[in-house]
Amino acid sequence: MTPVFEGLKVVELASVLAGPAVGMFFAELGAEVIKVENKLTGGDVTRTWKTTGEERDSDASAYYWSINYGKKVQFLNLKDNLDYQVLVELIKEADIVISNFRASVANRLKLDYSSIKRINPAIIFAELTGYPKSDRPAYDVVLQAETGFMHMTGEPNRIPVKMPVALIDILAAHQLKEGVLVALIQQLKTGNGAHVQVNLFDTALASLANQATNWLIAKHIPKAMGSAHPNIAPYGDVFEGRDGKMFVLAVGSDKHFESLCTCIGLSELKLDHRFRTNADRVTHRMELIPLLAAEFAKDTAAKWVEQLTIRAVPCGLIRDMREVFDLDIAKDMLLRYPDNPNRQTVRTAAFKITYP
Repeated sequence: MTPVFEGLKVVELASVLAGPAVGMFFAELGAEVIKVENKLTGGDVTRTWKTTGEERDSDASAYYWSINYGKKVQFLNLKDNLDYQVLVELIKEADIVISNFRASVANRLKLDYSSIKRINPAIIFAELTGYPKSDRPAYDVVLQAETGFMHMTGEPNRIPVKMPVALIDILAAHQLKEGVLVALIQQLKTGNGAHVQVNLFDTALASLANQATNWLIAKHIPKAMGSAHPNIAPYGDVFEGRDGKMFVLAVGSDKHFESLCTCIGLSELKLDHRFRTNADRVTHRMELIPLLAAEFAKDTAAKWVEQLTIRAVPCGLIRDMREVFDLDIAKDMLLRYPDNPNRQTVRTAAFKITYP
């Protein structure tokens, strides 16, 4: 990736996932990112978040390494005057400060926007909090619960479940990056700094997309449907091949459905009044899925995916992490830590830019 932010200095006063993801984005693109960790507590709490099989005596977890590539770490006790002055000198030279302190903590440490602006009037202060107009601590799973995600995630008639990654944290990081980039563009025009604010609650609502408008317009309350889609069928429905491997369909149009029926030898379904249009298929989903499943059980999942792909029917094998990163097309997304080639993570910047 081209180091487009070479010469940019970022001070990261953030821990866990969302804030550090913003810092890693700038580090990947060439910025100098100084991550300040709490000297008294052993640093970012995610250093201790080790999964099964990790070395217990290592200095940090795989979780920590997933989001802190390319940073310089400085351990400081921000309640100590000398350490605070070290931070002040870093902020004086910085272009961006990333913070995820709760408001009460930031005020107590004199690390709120007004305090930092006095240190560096041109600073872009990127602040991440949990809720609007509240000092509540916030963790991703709590936001998933409180903003409707858990209510509609999981299988019917089972307890709600969270998504397997902290997706609201990740989406909040994208929101904050976008805000900072807008502030940088504006700074080129005016020379002024900015206060960029993002909270997890607003981020979650902004990410509800069609599920929100299904309620706001149609008064439909989304419910747990597994991976099935409330507006499209068969979309997200999972099928098992003869070999026990599973795959998913994403039939987004009537043309896709016609091609699907031809591929699996069930052309008569195209003429069935229950399945002619997407609206029909959504209404009669529970009648359609067993018909498809019976046919898919006659051959392997890989064979079906191959044949469906030839006919431009969107589908995909369900892979575990090993299978994902065995793919050649996944290799370009990997980052190796220079000091430890066995320590890898995935890029946060997935885009590519070509200049004329």
